[in-house]
Amino acid sequence: MIGSLFNLARPLIHKMDAETAHRLTVAALAAAPSLRPAPDDPVLATEAFGLSFSNPVGLAAGFDKHAEAIDGALGLGFGFVEIGGVTPLPQPGNPKPRVFRLIEDAAVINRYGLNSDGMEVVAQRLTARRSRGGLVGVNLGANKDSADRADDYAVLTRRLAPLADFLTVNVSSPNTPGLRDLQAEAALDELIARSIEARDVAAAGGRPTPMLLKIAPDLTLPELDGMISVARRRGIDGMIVSNTTIARPQSLRSAGKTETGGLSGKPLFESSTVLLAQTFLRVERQFPLIGVGGIDSGATAYAKIRAGADLVQFYSAMVFQGPGLVKTIKAGLATEARKAGLSRLNALVGRDAEAIARGEML
Repeated sequence: MIGSLFNLARPLIHKMDAETAHRLTVAALAAAPSLRPAPDDPVLATEAFGLSFSNPVGLAAGFDKHAEAIDGALGLGFGFVEIGGVTPLPQPGNPKPRVFRLIEDAAVINRYGLNSDGMEVVAQRLTARRSRGGLVGVNLGANKDSADRADDYAVLTRRLAPLADFLTVNVSSPNTPGLRDLQAEAALDELIARSIEARDVAAAGGRPTPMLLKIAPDLTLPELDGMISVARRRGIDGMIVSNTTIARPQSLRSAGKTETGGLSGKPLFESSTVLLAQTFLRVERQFPLIGVGGIDSGATAYAKIRAGADLVQFYSAMVFQGPGLVKTIKAGLATEARKAGLSRLNALVGRDAEAIARGEML
């Protein structure tokens, strides 16, 4: 039903500028009656970070930036939702226009710049819906004009850890000047140490909230090695591979391809999946990975699993295919597990990581 409605509305939606369409979509999900999706196929059940997921398909951060439509998104059938990025203080982000559809490429360029309603507003929204359940992660970011960005992450962690099922340290957005500098090994080590300390204080002796690290797809292998070294040493619970890219593949055809910002969608699939496999081999199963970037079908989601992802996330593809894609992807993953004669999809995690890391099998 939802997919059919999207197909009817798509021509009108695509006549709007991309940011207006995004805001209206979030508002519609927030206002819609809560849906109860059909029970997930047991073959999709997944354990990661000490959490139990009914399916491994999540809504990536960036769609519901301000925690306005969590229940509507869960009602679409996602196994988990990540909201944000959230900054300590409210900030407007970059000037408009700042979001661009690349229709011929099934891609999006955004330069939002971590626009956020701020930590306190998001905390209130998370508190108001906490009893309704569903797995919800919070993506954390620093204020643009912060004098101490590492402290921003610590402040966010102390406030939001009790309200989230997991937290994501996002130092990989390309749209806040200097933020990706925090991916450098020394800077990242201090930031993660302070964030973990704040997380443990917030736990007050209880179970600490899992903390994940989200990385950029544009890393060199030495940079990746440095980040993984910090993640392993500091006890990060998982990594998300990857954020949007500043690269512009030669294959891009759309008129908007020259816009600055982070590119997401189909053109990101290959580079992000190779990086995922390279990360999986280096992590040596010390913690789980979430694969993000270019997922637009059951086949592309399955490739992320084979490359080393325990869980996957997407949202750019919904711009072009609508919310019915969630159901399509889950069905595709269940089919692949049964074709392999398995009772659980997660037995396939990392099966082809070595070949994919070499750029093969994609």
